[in-house]
Amino acid sequence: MKIHGFSKRIITRIKREPENISCNGKHIRMVDNLKTNDILKITLSEQSTLIPNGNLNVDIVYEDDDIIIFNKPANMPVHPSLLHYDDTLGNFFTYYTNSKNQQITFRPINRLDSNTQGLCLVAKNSLAANLLSQKVKKEYTAVVCGNVKDDYGIINAPIARENDTIIKRCVAPHGQESITEYYVEKRNNKYSLVRINLHTGRTHQIRVHFSYLGYPLAGDDLYGGDCSDIHTQALCCNKLFFEHPILHKKMEICINIPNDMLNLLK
Repeated sequence: MKIHGFSKRIITRIKREPENISCNGKHIRMVDNLKTNDILKITLSEQSTLIPNGNLNVDIVYEDDDIIIFNKPANMPVHPSLLHYDDTLGNFFTYYTNSKNQQITFRPINRLDSNTQGLCLVAKNSLAANLLSQKVKKEYTAVVCGNVKDDYGIINAPIARENDTIIKRCVAPHGQESITEYYVEKRNNKYSLVRINLHTGRTHQIRVHFSYLGYPLAGDDLYGGDCSDIHTQALCCNKLFFEHPILHKKMEICINIPNDMLNLLK
């Protein structure tokens, strides 16, 4: 089972729930031998502790038995918190899976800031989550204020928490290594559209790095962006690349850049 990515923790769980192991439709034990052409089925039991909320609206871009990919809207947190206990992607996920008579733990693989819109991959079971961990490549598109000088660049500047604040980050010599690669796709006299690949995954990395360069994201008032033309930060995770954890096929999931961002370049 380890060959197929089952961790020690998952194997221990399966041993505690022997009714979830069957061969050719009949229950077997972990010590029983398999023969050629036997069909082994392992059911990973799940549970959810989040409050379901059917009043939320989130588009589903892709779904199968092991993963689901949402197009998370802006201004929706991924995880519940003290101030957002029932209006998050996790609450919608719980409502959606409950409506299909499924009790599934919410396991987002790539986490987006509350104000960042775009693709969010969620594993439906612990095996898929384990196999996908740290193996998803993301591509972002942003609209930044100003005319970015270079068509291509790499921002290598360490990021740390800003003094006396829980939320805000800044570039600082004592910070963690942070690397952002970008390509300018389009410009006008006020904004630049940039395609972004992250080589590290720090909190607010894109927002901090472009603000540091002097080109804050449009709509990002926390880091000095102009909010006159858009009322949420102009940042979208619009592409995901990964190998499917169970089917072992290359996956490339893409969505269109939101109109409120594209309209800034007209």
